[in-house]
Amino acid sequence: MNSTSLAFANLRDLPRALARLTCAWLALIAGAAYAETTPPASAPGAKSYTVTLKQLGRNYPMSLRGVESTDSVSFDVRADSIVTGARLNLQYTYSPALLAELSQINVLVNDEVAASLPLPKDKAGQLQQQVVQIPAHLITEFNRLSLQFIGHYTMSCEDPQHSSLWAKISNATELGIDVSPLVLPDDLSIIPLPFFDRRDASALDLPFVFATAPDNATLEAAGALSSWFGAQASYRGARFSSGYNQIPASGNAVVLVSGPDTLQMGSLSLPPAKGPTLTVMTNPNDANGKLLVITGRDGAELKRAATALVLGSQALSGSSVVIDRLDSVQPRKPYDAPNWLPSDRPVKLGELMPAKELLVSGYNPGDITVPLNLAPDLFTWRDAGAPLNLKYRYTPQERSSNSSLIISFNDALIQSQNLLSQDKLDGGLLSALKSDDSLGRETTVYLPLNSAALQSRLQLRYMFDYIKQGECNDIIIDNMRGAIDPESTLDLSGYDHFIAMPNLGVFKDAGFPFTRMADLSQTAVVLPDNAGAADLDAYLTVLGRFGHSTGYPATGVQVIQAAQVASAADKDLLLLASGANQPLLTQWADRLPATDADGQQAFHLSDLPMRVRDWFSPDPEANLRKTKLAMAFSGGAHSTYLTGFESPLKSGRSVVVIASGQPQGLADATNALIGGEDYTGSIQGSLVVVRGKSIEPLVADEQYYVGSLGVIKYLQWLISRHVVLALVLTGLGVALLGCLAYLVLRARANRRLQGEPERAVDHTEP
Repeated sequence: MNSTSLAFANLRDLPRALARLTCAWLALIAGAAYAETTPPASAPGAKSYTVTLKQLGRNYPMSLRGVESTDSVSFDVRADSIVTGARLNLQYTYSPALLAELSQINVLVNDEVAASLPLPKDKAGQLQQQVVQIPAHLITEFNRLSLQFIGHYTMSCEDPQHSSLWAKISNATELGIDVSPLVLPDDLSIIPLPFFDRRDASALDLPFVFATAPDNATLEAAGALSSWFGAQASYRGARFSSGYNQIPASGNAVVLVSGPDTLQMGSLSLPPAKGPTLTVMTNPNDANGKLLVITGRDGAELKRAATALVLGSQALSGSSVVIDRLDSVQPRKPYDAPNWLPSDRPVKLGELMPAKELLVSGYNPGDITVPLNLAPDLFTWRDAGAPLNLKYRYTPQERSSNSSLIISFNDALIQSQNLLSQDKLDGGLLSALKSDDSLGRETTVYLPLNSAALQSRLQLRYMFDYIKQGECNDIIIDNMRGAIDPESTLDLSGYDHFIAMPNLGVFKDAGFPFTRMADLSQTAVVLPDNAGAADLDAYLTVLGRFGHSTGYPATGVQVIQAAQVASAADKDLLLLASGANQPLLTQWADRLPATDADGQQAFHLSDLPMRVRDWFSPDPEANLRKTKLAMAFSGGAHSTYLTGFESPLKSGRSVVVIASGQPQGLADATNALIGGEDYTGSIQGSLVVVRGKSIEPLVADEQYYVGSLGVIKYLQWLISRHVVLALVLTGLGVALLGCLAYLVLRARANRRLQGEPERAVDHTEP
C-alpha cells in the first residue's frame, strides 16, 4: 500500500475515530457529573441533622434595614463530631424597590462569605427559598451564622435609612449539618464530655444503668449525678432513663455499680472495686460511645464517688481514679443557689453576664438583655420595686434630639433616659468626657417585682438619633458606642421570703420549696416500695429539673420509702407513685384532693378551670379557688396528677405528690414539668391533672405559708387581710388613747382638788 492509499484509508477512518473520541469525552463528562451529584459513601456513625433559626434562639424573623444591615445567630458542633458538609435552606423576602444590580444578601459563617445571593426584581416581595451550600472547612466548634443585607434603591444620592431598604429572613430557615463521629479519649478531664456537650442545643437524653436493684444510697448518688447533668443542660432540658445490668447498644451511659465482687454486664467485665472509683471507658457495644462507670464497695462509697465528680470534676484526670479522701463541704445556706439572684446583698450586673456583652455599637444596636432569676418566695406586697443603680456610658453626638437609653423589665417600659448631645452639655459634663470621648452617667430606677416571672429579664437599649444632613450628604458614620458599667447593681436585700402554699407553679418553674436549699439537704424523696424503672426515670428527671433551676447538684437529697418517713419529719417531701405502690397515699388520703385506689378515682374541684384570666395576682386572696365539689368515679383510664399540701408530720413543711394509676403515666408528668410549645394549659394551683399534652389545673387552695416576715410588715399584712381584726385593733387603739387621756386629766383634777397650784403661764410680751 502506497502513501496515497494509506492517507486515504486514514481519512476514511477519521469519522469513526472522531465518533469514538466524542463518545469517550461524553462518558468522561457524564462520569464527572455523576461523581458530583452522587454523595460519597457515609462513614460508620455518620449522620445529618437540621435546626431552624427559631431553635437557635431567633424567636422572630430577622428584619434587616438600611443600606447595610447584619443579624446573626450562633450554632455549635459537638466535640465528638467532625463536620463533613452543611447547607442553609434560606427563606427570605425583600423590598420591590431595590436595584437588582446593586443589592444582595450575603451568607457568612464566622465572618467568611459562604454565598452571595442576588435580589432580582421579578421575585421581589415574594417569599423565596434558596439552598446555600456551606463549605465544611468554614465550620468550627463554636460558630456564628450571619445574614448581611446590602441594598440600594437609586443610582444617585440616596437616604441610607430609607423605608424601601429592607429584607426579612424567616426564622423557619433551616441549617442542615452532616457530621462524622470523632472518638474522644478516655479521660476524666473532659467531663462532662461526651455525656453532655454544651455545644449541642438539643435536649439531653442520658440513660443510667444499675448493676442490680439499687439501694437508697445508690439512688442518692444517681440523683446527685442527674441533677448535675440537669444543671449543665440548663435551658435545653434533660431526660433520664434507667435500666438494670444491660449496657446500651449504642451511645453514652452512666453505670453505677456497688459491691465487692467482679461484675459481668454482657461484654463488659468490671473488676472488684477498691474504693470510691470513677472510670471513663469505651462502650463495648459502640466504638463511638462512652461509659461513665462509678463503683464502690457499698452505696456509701458510690455516693462519695458521685459527690467527688459533681463537685470536683475540674480537678480529675486520667481514665480512672480512686477517691482516697473527700472532706465534707461547707454547708449551703438558704437561697444561695448559683442560678438565683442573691437576696442578701446587692448584685453587680457584671456577675450576671460577661462584661463584653454589656457593650454595643451602631445607631440601633438592639437590646442588652440581663437574665434575672428570682427566688420564688420574694414577698413583694405593696413594694415600690427593687432599686437598680445603673451606671452607663455613651458617645455624645454633636447634635441630636431623640437619642435615649430605654430601660425595660420583661418588655415593660420602666424609664427612658435622654442621651444629651455635645451642644447641650454644660461645662461640668464636657469636662467629664473621657479620653475615648464617652460620657459617664448614673441613674437609679425601681424594677416592679409584683407578678414578675421567676425567669425575668432586664432590657437596656441604646437608640441614637440619626440626623439627616440633606440630599447627597446623608452618610452613616458608625461611631456610636454605648456601654453598661459592670459595677451597676441590683439590690434585693430589702425583701423578705414569704409565700402562700401549696403552689405547683413555683414547683414547676423553680422546684420550690425543695430548691430553697440548693443541695436539697432539706428534701426527702419518698419512692414507692419496690420502685420500678418508671419510678426511677421520674425521680432522676425531676432531680434534673431541680438542678436546672439551682445550677447546683443535689448532694444532700435523702431517698426513703414510706416506712422511714418519720425520720424525715423535718424535711419537705416529694412523693412518687405509680399504681398502688405508695402506702402514704392511703395513710394521707384525707389530705389529698385526688386519689386513685381500688378501681375508683376521686377528685376535689373548684371553679379554677372556669376562670377568665390566666395569671396569678400577688395578693394570695385573689388566687384562691377553694374546693366546691368532690367527685368519685369508677372505670376509665387512670389519671396522672400533681398535687401539694402541708406535711402532716410538721407544720410549715410541704408535700408534693406526682402520681399516676399506671407506670407510664409518670413520664407524662415529668414531660409536663419540662414543658414545650405543644402543651395546652399550665401547671399552677394545688391540683393539676395531666393527660398527654393537656394540662388541667383543678384547684388553687392556698392553705398555709412558708417563710417569715418582720413584725411590723407581718402586722400590716395581717390587718389588710382581716377587716374584723383591723376594726378590733382600731377599737383597742381608741380605747387605749381614751384611757391615757382619762388618766392624764384625772391626775390634773386631783392636783387641783388638793390645792396644788397650776403651772403658771407667762404671757408677758418681751
